[in-house]
Amino acid sequence: MEEPAVEKISEATQDDPFQVLIATLLSAQTKDAVTAAASERLFKVARTPKTLAAVTVGRIERLIYPVSFYRNKARHVKQACRQILDDFGGNVPDTMEELLTLAGVGRKTANLVLILSHASRDNICVDTHVHRISNRLGWVRTKTPEQTERALYEVVPRKWWPDVNLYLVTWGQNVCKPVYPRCRACVVSSLCPRLGVTKEGRA
Repeated sequence: MEEPAVEKISEATQDDPFQVLIATLLSAQTKDAVTAAASERLFKVARTPKTLAAVTVGRIERLIYPVSFYRNKARHVKQACRQILDDFGGNVPDTMEELLTLAGVGRKTANLVLILSHASRDNICVDTHVHRISNRLGWVRTKTPEQTERALYEVVPRKWWPDVNLYLVTWGQNVCKPVYPRCRACVVSSLCPRLGVTKEGRA
């Protein structure tokens, strides 16, 4: 199965923290193919905080369209670039506390940057796929991704923390889908209580 778009971008850019940060910002509530294409267009124009900070919000909007909430994301990208330049000497910060000060950055984005670009072994990145599948499997009983992140630290062996996002996002995009999960095609179906699943998709 293909890796998620941000993982591919991380590999292609040798884990460049800035490009991982921006690609993850763009990826929120956006399909992988759209994220990959938008990131490629944007990074052809500018691939550093300094060069991207010089691009107008309007042009950023046009470059990243049609990612979800592209107008808000364009403003966040521009502001985050300025913050990186003004507050962190042009370098993407490497702590959760500092990353969360950047415009548009939540725990999902911060965790992924720490894992992919700063080789952290102490973080679990939780997006909607990880949240959904963790609850379907019965690993956790939570209502929000933030609650899921906290709960997963308690139930997932520490050696797997950096890999949770890669495995569950890939599985969620291909098999354990939000609607009509392909349970009959799932290799762990016999171990899964399928909590919350009411209808299944084709094998």
